[in-house]
Amino acid sequence: MILAGCSSAGSEPPPPRPSVASWPVPAASAGTSTHDAPDHVLIVVFENKAFGQIAGSRSAPYLNALMAHSAVYTDFRAETHPSQPNYIALFSGDTHGVTSDACPVRLHETPNLGWQLLEAGHTFVGYSEGMPRAGYTGCRSGRYAAKHNPWVDFDNLPATVNQPADAMPSDFARLPTVSFLIPDLCHDMHDCPISTGDGWTQSRLDPYTRWAQTHHSALIVTFDEDNGGTRNRILTLVYGTHTVPGRYAQPATHYSLLATLEDWYGLERLGHAAGTAVLPNAWN
Repeated sequence: MILAGCSSAGSEPPPPRPSVASWPVPAASAGTSTHDAPDHVLIVVFENKAFGQIAGSRSAPYLNALMAHSAVYTDFRAETHPSQPNYIALFSGDTHGVTSDACPVRLHETPNLGWQLLEAGHTFVGYSEGMPRAGYTGCRSGRYAAKHNPWVDFDNLPATVNQPADAMPSDFARLPTVSFLIPDLCHDMHDCPISTGDGWTQSRLDPYTRWAQTHHSALIVTFDEDNGGTRNRILTLVYGTHTVPGRYAQPATHYSLLATLEDWYGLERLGHAAGTAVLPNAWN
């Protein structure tokens, strides 16, 4: 069940802390070595929260439970403010001159992660909560905003990769090789409290999280930017079959995450991803 509605920070009690005693134990250890990529990667992007607003927060019990079982990158920073350039950077290795949330953005024949995956014979889909229909190119609809949907900006991707969240298969084995799930403006914590986004995370992602650990797959959670600060330090974590849980202080950015995904699938590194180190122990 997906949590619905926006509630005020003052009226909403923190959700109960989830028990993680029954979570699958990560299979990897520091000595494990595998050379094959995850069968499926699901990437979820939240909004406008600094690392310290999530880590240790009583308003985010599920995300903190997930962090305890994940590789967490404690010096991960977004590229800029506001939101849209960070999504484009993560998806294509550059902001391509985009400096605002203005819509529409149309990038002609510009290489990007989705295009790379399709060219290499893999599959890719972006799922956006609240988007009214597949292939939608409008700027806004209810709680959906195109500024958080980078694949709609690139004209070298087919409309079929641009899907509403309710098109995401419940049989996770049918997911694309790499997919994004973008919450709406409430569930991504942009317009609603952290506790609302954390509750959505538990209800929407916990089934996939448990499935991924035993099906050679991974979940990546990140944020687009912090809450407007100069450090722009954000939470990013990887949870999966061959992830080594721990906290890693290596400096990283969305370009590091893009480089990691590209290396997993043998893709050429795009733009600024070419000059960055991959995320350690994300898939060991």
